[in-house]
Amino acid sequence: MKCCGLLLLAALAFPGCIRAPEIVMVDRATALEEQASGSFKDVEQRLARAGMSPTPVPLTPNQLEELGIQPTPLVENTGKTQADRVDELLRRHCVGEGRDGLLVDTRRQCRAGRLSADDVALVERVNRARQQLWQWMRTVRPGVPQEAVRRSWQQVHAEGVVCGGWVEANDGTWGEKKC
Repeated sequence: MKCCGLLLLAALAFPGCIRAPEIVMVDRATALEEQASGSFKDVEQRLARAGMSPTPVPLTPNQLEELGIQPTPLVENTGKTQADRVDELLRRHCVGEGRDGLLVDTRRQCRAGRLSADDVALVERVNRARQQLWQWMRTVRPGVPQEAVRRSWQQVHAEGVVCGGWVEANDGTWGEKKC
């Protein structure tokens, strides 16, 4: 026991021999941490370039409407009739009601969009149907000239044209129908 006590006394007397290991702190990430964090140098450069190059700012639907441009619908309106489509074309000024009672292609004044191939086919179909109607009306009243039948039909039809629709006046000028 004396021997153990002497060793203990020696250990307490010379504390400089026993000490805790040094802990080294490194402020650099380990290889695993570097892989996990990734490199964002490319992303940062693209972001900086994008900030320097101006791009157009998208307009809201209300701003587009104020400019006279109808935004495209988010879903296809399959419930529209041919008459609804013609009214829409008249309001957009892509098609006009001519003095002779036929629809006229006025795509140069067209607002908000273009005249598609389906729209052109629709206009031709409507004009063909109107001409067939006038021929039938002549068979019902054979004594009335075709021009008189067409003119009287056109006067009655003009009252039902959609408000804001593109209509040809008697002097040949085009304008919106006032309601």
